[in-house]
Amino acid sequence: MEITYTKHGDYYYPDLTLPPQPTGDIGRFGRMRKKFLREHQPDTFALMLMENTLTQHLIDINQQAMEQIDLITSQLAKAEGVTEDLKAWNQLGWIHAMNSCRVRAEGQVIREIVLK
Repeated sequence: MEITYTKHGDYYYPDLTLPPQPTGDIGRFGRMRKKFLREHQPDTFALMLMENTLTQHLIDINQQAMEQIDLITSQLAKAEGVTEDLKAWNQLGWIHAMNSCRVRAEGQVIREIVLK
């Protein structure tokens, strides 16, 4: 790798640029993962930061977590009999049951994906 320099006044400064950063939303679970890494695995956090892999890792974690939550929520709803018939017959009961499924799915995903 060849470093080039630019003269400003009497001094030469290296022409340094940062590599392109991945674009995307790190989201709620990415932010949780970032906080976990910073507080509990500072060496891994620093290494990922220096290697410029942290942002992509956080984007991937968020996407993986959202997909798993959707999958687990639908599986729990199916196992507990939360159907469209229940939604038509008792909307508040359906909302309560789906929220319960979603909260349990989020807890499981946080333990298995975000905090590992």
